[in-house]
Amino acid sequence: MNIPEQDKELLKGLASEDRRAIEKIYRDNYPMVQNLILHNRGTLDDAADIFQEAMIVLFGKANNPHFELNCQLKTYLYSVCKRLWLKKLQQQQRLVIQTDDLEQVISVEEDLEQHEKRQLSFDIMENAMSKMGEPCKSLLEAYYIEKKQMQEIADRFQYTNANNAKTQKYKCLVRLKKLFFAQYKNTL
Repeated sequence: MNIPEQDKELLKGLASEDRRAIEKIYRDNYPMVQNLILHNRGTLDDAADIFQEAMIVLFGKANNPHFELNCQLKTYLYSVCKRLWLKKLQQQQRLVIQTDDLEQVISVEEDLEQHEKRQLSFDIMENAMSKMGEPCKSLLEAYYIEKKQMQEIADRFQYTNANNAKTQKYKCLVRLKKLFFAQYKNTL
């Protein structure tokens, strides 16, 4: 596999304890690992601990002259974090299957690919929401994020009743879907 030159430079920077390289590795990879841990019975503290342990492993590998990266850096880090997390769950007896058995069930590349697709969809949705304009953006946030009832939304946005608020929410949702899918098609 052809490893990106940036990944090789980041490993060299890590080995020489270059602060910018370390920060870039954190910035580019921590959200992915945090998502993995949080969606698998972990906490923010667990995510920070696991990522820190993975960085220590990566630092050791970067300083080993015989180590050769044979995948993208993010794939390697994700794999290390996943193994460390599974091991921690196993130690806490929250997981009873063997880690080696799980490797056969879920490949790291597939898991990472799914995460990247989901993250792309979230980014597109966030962009579509920012283009919505008011009052649609606030109305949809009130309903879907703040979990407000239709009557509360009607009062807040000064609609005559909950049914009018529901009709407006539907129109806003249709508009959001159009914005989302227009942008989604352009990313394929």
